[in-house]
Amino acid sequence: MIASVHGPVLSIGLDHAVVEVGGLGHAVHATPATLAGLRRGEQVRLWTTLIVREDSLTLYGFADVESRDLFALLQTASGVGPRLALAALAVLSPEQLCHALADGNLTVLTQVPGIGKKSAERLILELRDKVGTLAGSAQRPGAPDRGQVRTEVAEALVGLGFSAKQAEQSVEAVLAADGAPADTAAVLRKALATLGPR
Repeated sequence: MIASVHGPVLSIGLDHAVVEVGGLGHAVHATPATLAGLRRGEQVRLWTTLIVREDSLTLYGFADVESRDLFALLQTASGVGPRLALAALAVLSPEQLCHALADGNLTVLTQVPGIGKKSAERLILELRDKVGTLAGSAQRPGAPDRGQVRTEVAEALVGLGFSAKQAEQSVEAVLAADGAPADTAAVLRKALATLGPR
């Protein structure tokens, strides 16, 4: 198993980054929040999980061990594969996800594309006890500062190759919308959706 990768970032896409390790470029799938913290040419260490299928070998990377462990835990639930587990971590922070499972919060869990009410109930039933230690050790998320979110998302978009003007306009549009998300990962995801692929 490949537990982590360390090396320079060769390129960053919307859903993955290529990290050079020992002369080989490894495509590592990751959440928007993880990708936002990367910069081309800079050294990075990502904690990884290798998913082996008959026709593919797919590497998933995370900024911390807790996110990787939660990614693995989610897949122990029936009907949850790596794509859905990664989507859950893209929409919700590890703390939000742990607390939603521990508290039985259907409203939070159904924010994830692909998770409806029935599948959310199943996740809670199967993972509530398993996620207890993770939820207990995590701090409950506070409301982030909007100015900080604005700056972090704009910097992340510029790092992904968009112009500063494009980045600022898309972030302002997302934050100005009714029911705008408050956390960096969610704002980044919505901003990327408005901008489209590079």
